[in-house]
Amino acid sequence: MSKTLVIYLMSGRGTPELAQAAVEGGADVVELGFPFSDPLADGPVIRRAAERALAEGMRTQACLECLAATRERVDVPLIPMTYASLLEAYGWERFADDARSAGAKSLIVADLPAGERPELRRIQLVAPTSTEERLRLAGEQTDGWLYLVTVTGTTGARIGLSEALGGLAERARAAAPGVPLYAGFGISSAADARAAAALTDGVVVGSRALEEAEGGPTALRG
Repeated sequence: MSKTLVIYLMSGRGTPELAQAAVEGGADVVELGFPFSDPLADGPVIRRAAERALAEGMRTQACLECLAATRERVDVPLIPMTYASLLEAYGWERFADDARSAGAKSLIVADLPAGERPELRRIQLVAPTSTEERLRLAGEQTDGWLYLVTVTGTTGARIGLSEALGGLAERARAAAPGVPLYAGFGISSAADARAAAALTDGVVVGSRALEEAEGGPTALRG
C-alpha cells in the first residue's frame, strides 16, 4: 500500500523552488509554515526558520503570495500551517478564503483544538494525551486526514520513533474509522519514517526537511 509523504517548509523567498524540488524528490503534500513570533509547538529548527522568515519580512500577506507562487510550480496539495493568533489578527474567514484562493488545499492551526471554531475547515491534530472523545471529535471535523502528533512536546528531530505512536494510531483508527492517519513531530530519519508508515497512512517530515533545505533544492531532490 502506498504511503503519503508530507514535507514541511517555512515560507520564504526561496520556498517555491524548494517545494518544487521536494515534490521532485517524492513529496506528495507540502506544508508551508507561516511564521509566528511565539510558536509554542515548534522545536529549535523550526523556530530558527521562523525567525529567519520574519526577519526576511514574511508576514501573512507575503506568506500568501509565497503560497500562490508555490502553487504555480507544483500540483500536490499545499497546506499552510500556523497559529491561531495569526488568524485572529488577519481575520478567520478572510484567512481561510485568501489561503484557498492562493492555492491551499486545507490548513493546520497548531494550537486550535478540535471543537473550537468548527466552521473553519482544517486538518485536526491529536496526541497521545488526547481523550477518546477528543479523538472522535477530531476525526469527525478533520479536513481530509488526521495529524497524529507522535510525542507530547515540541517538534524536532529525536533519536528513535516515539513508542506512543502505535497506541495512538490504534485508538485513532477506532475513533475515526476510514480517516487517513499521518504521523508527524519527531520523524528524524528514514528508519523513523518507515516505522511510522508501518503504523499509519503517511508521515510528516518537518525539522529534518528544513535541515536538508538549508542545502538548497538539490538536497531536497535527493
